[in-house]
Amino acid sequence: MFNTYENKYLVVAGYCNWLAALTHVFIIVGGPDWYRFFGAGEAMAQAAEHGSIRPDITTGIIAMLLTFLGVIAMSGADKLPRLPLLKTALCLITFVYLSRGIAGLALPFISQHPLIQQNSTTFWLVSSSICLIIGMLHLIGTIKLWNGNTQK
Repeated sequence: MFNTYENKYLVVAGYCNWLAALTHVFIIVGGPDWYRFFGAGEAMAQAAEHGSIRPDITTGIIAMLLTFLGVIAMSGADKLPRLPLLKTALCLITFVYLSRGIAGLALPFISQHPLIQQNSTTFWLVSSSICLIIGMLHLIGTIKLWNGNTQK
């Protein structure tokens, strides 16, 4: 561990997950204006304005999940101890990121559902592009891990 094996794609994916987790922590600290800016929706921002802890709990859970996704990616990159079911977890993470990215690029144009329409098209395009990038990093890194190709 930590010396001969490095999967650069999973290292970058891990850091991306941790950056996203940190961003979610900053959103909690930043309050309602940050919820709005980052596209959490007006309902979340208004709930935060009225003192509800629901937005902070929801955002905190997302931050913890993203932190754990970073740990899984770093485990796959051999920067942290090997976790059980690592390849399965990386495949699931990749699937979720890529699905979210693809769906988010289409949904604002084909769905009138209030949960979709509460966010701007810009939010959907930016967040979905980020998900696609992180998903592709996981995909390439997972393929390299699966094939034992560790140096590129």
